[in-house]
Amino acid sequence: MFDEIVKFIKNIYGNEQFIQLHRPKFDGNEKKYLIECIESTFVSSVGKFVNLFEEKIANYTGSKYAVASVNGTSALHIALLLAGVKPDDEVITQSLSFIATANAITYTGAKPLFLDVDKDTMGLSADKLYNFLKKNAVKKNEGVYNIKTGKKISAIVPMHTFGNPLRIDEIKQIADEYSIPLVEDAAESLGSYYKNKHTGTWGLMGILSFNGNKTITTGGGGMIITDNEKLAKLAKHLTTQAKVPHKWEYKHDYIGYNYRLTNLAAALGVAQMEQLDIFIEEKRKLHNNYENFFDNIPDIQLVSEIKDAKSNYWLNAIILKNKEERDKFLEFTNNNGVMTRPIWELLNKLVMFKNCQTDSLSNSQWLADRVVNIPSSVV
Repeated sequence: MFDEIVKFIKNIYGNEQFIQLHRPKFDGNEKKYLIECIESTFVSSVGKFVNLFEEKIANYTGSKYAVASVNGTSALHIALLLAGVKPDDEVITQSLSFIATANAITYTGAKPLFLDVDKDTMGLSADKLYNFLKKNAVKKNEGVYNIKTGKKISAIVPMHTFGNPLRIDEIKQIADEYSIPLVEDAAESLGSYYKNKHTGTWGLMGILSFNGNKTITTGGGGMIITDNEKLAKLAKHLTTQAKVPHKWEYKHDYIGYNYRLTNLAAALGVAQMEQLDIFIEEKRKLHNNYENFFDNIPDIQLVSEIKDAKSNYWLNAIILKNKEERDKFLEFTNNNGVMTRPIWELLNKLVMFKNCQTDSLSNSQWLADRVVNIPSSVV
């Protein structure tokens, strides 16, 4: 069975010697814009391409504002600070996520609180969130507090896993009920929608990533998206070392960060944005091909978008019947020229986060034992 899968994937990608999980595609104006940027000499954090990239992202996602940063992790760090997360607070997120989610929370001095996901989305479960808050949270004048730890719960950070939208409307409803800021980790889901609304635009802020393996790339880069003008302006200020504008003086009014995206990287992003619709169309075609193929493969399930969702299918994922089969599949495919990888180790199992509070995480563990990503590059 595994050899049939390898053969099918190699046929899709033209029998390449080694098929990557997700490689970037540069078929547009990337070189043209990079040369233009270099010739302008504005290659650092000032220049027309940074502003243009932000405009394109804001227009595409339907956000009023977009602020570019050096990577998705820095974008989430700033978004959490702007949401009011403070040292010794707690932030609810999912254990089934890339480590950047928990790292960004930790940068603020807060502590992650890990809850379970839904099996079909691999994203934060609204039911588990509601049950946790109902049993463990108490509302006070200054916010919502965890009865068990006495700490303030200052934000909720769901993550749209592999580009597949979770039931974000239900998460938002709960966040609003408890008056807890919602910050979406949409790092993987540029071009994904839930109920015709782009991921990352449901809460107070959302963040995107343009790492080298994302749907579009700037080599490394991130973006904060929001409809809040005040927060957008402050985000731009904080990511540029909080320098007070002046022709020659260097005055700063906050602890700032050197997080602003470079004009050089943004030039790449502008060219990539011009091709985004084509990329997503091709990625959805690839998913359909996988869907037709895996319908005839017993004991393997392809992860697909839920009702009311449109996924960018950044990374296609399959679910094998158990951990033993998963490990056999990983070994066979990687030894035969097809790159595959397991889903992340649950964050609460990492030494840095082993003492964080969790719920049962039963779905998260079930998925962690079975999920494998398969090649998803634009053909």
